[in-house]
Amino acid sequence: MPKITVLPHPDLAPAGAVLDVPAGTTICDALLDHGIEIEHACEQSRACTTCHCIVRQGFDGLDAPDENEEDLLDRAWGLEPQSRLSCQAIVGQADLTVDIPKYTVNHAKENH
Repeated sequence: MPKITVLPHPDLAPAGAVLDVPAGTTICDALLDHGIEIEHACEQSRACTTCHCIVRQGFDGLDAPDENEEDLLDRAWGLEPQSRLSCQAIVGQADLTVDIPKYTVNHAKENH
């Protein structure tokens, strides 16, 4: 079973975390299933960028983002070459290291 290492985030995972997740799970669902409340204002419908994450290790083990995801990522705060929408990035067999940016494009955080 692949592992997702979540780097420390001041609000969502202050100590970081290591998650065992089944392949085929989105990064967003894996985080939410383990109590890491990553923002996902559009309920994972690929309409916002609030679930943006940066895949520090294992990026090449993910399927390539489609054109719609790439267009949305252009609006994400703190965009990097390894950025993905966590609701669209599906965990394969490779372990991942994920960094959740400190900010999103939302002016106010949604409560889910």
